[in-house]
Parts: sequence; C-alpha cells; structure tokens
Amino acid sequence: MSKVAVGADNFLYPMPMVLVGANVGGKPNFLAVAFFSAIQMKPPILAVSLKKIRYTNDGIKENKTFSVNIPSVELMEAVDYCGIKSGKNTDKSGVFETFYGKLETAPMIKNCPVCMECKLIEVVDIVTDNIVFVGEVVETYTDDQYLTGGVVDLIKTNPFLFSIRDKKYVSIGERIGSAWEAGKNYK
Repeated sequence: MSKVAVGADNFLYPMPMVLVGANVGGKPNFLAVAFFSAIQMKPPILAVSLKKIRYTNDGIKENKTFSVNIPSVELMEAVDYCGIKSGKNTDKSGVFETFYGKLETAPMIKNCPVCMECKLIEVVDIVTDNIVFVGEVVETYTDDQYLTGGVVDLIKTNPFLFSIRDKKYVSIGERIGSAWEAGKNYK
C-alpha cells in the first residue's frame, strides 16, 4: 500500500487546550489556545503562538508576564467561550475565579488543575499572522488532589485536547506504557 499525498498541512494534532492569561487594561483576560509548546525543561521554558490581532497580546507585552492554565474537561464550555469571544468586545474577567502568584501580574485560574506563571523572555514576530511569546515558568500551582508522589498526575487533571481539522474536543485515554521503559522490550 502506498502513501497518498494530502497537501502541505500541520498534522500535529490533537493538541492540548490551555487558557493563556494576561492582565489587559487592569483586568484579567483569558484566551483559549492550542498552539503552545514546552521548549525546554531546565529552566522550564514555554512558547505560545497567538494571532497578532489578539487582545491578550497587549497585556503580555505591557506586563511582560502571562499564565498558562491547563483546564479539565469540566471547564470545556468556559474554555470554548474564551476562544470564541474576544476580550476587545467581551469582558471575560468574571468567567473564572482568579489568583495571582509571585509575579503579581499574571492572572491564573483557581478552577484549573495546573497553572503556570510565566515571565516573558522573548517575543518572536513570525512573518505570518502569528507572534510567539516565549516565557520562563517561575512557578507552577496545583492542588494536592492532582499529585501522585509529589508530581502532577496527568490522568488526575483530566485535561482535554483539540482536534482542529474536525473541530472536536476529546478527552485523553488511559496510560499505555512508560516513557524510556517501553522500548527496552523491543527486539
């Protein structure tokens, strides 16, 4: 059987959904985002790719901080709302109960199982319609119920993914193996 060409496309999906938070005009604003990535582990660096027209960008640039909040399946409707409504026209400051950490200007969401507080370290202006914000995670916040052995347990957080081509949110499945262990059995 031969492969079929399907065109130049980004097939790196489904992608985890997060809410990027920034203070804009003195108020917390959150944007649903799937285009983000971990860049390195030590120090922890994240990159978030946003359209240049996004309202949230103003707050990130002004405060030089932002948050990345990992929502659970239970927050799916509120997350989608934050993706379809722009902070330019809709005040989203009351959608979630928020809190602030060490940086004092990166709003985070109490209901999210994991919240990462980031200081902006670089802005990359992509030639296309997007801009990439690179941030160092200065602190990560969670609740005890999401920890196993002192580490955030992905299954307990119950995150969800976005499948862009068929416009679906999907939950994650069960554990299928252990990284850096499963391959030891390959022959």
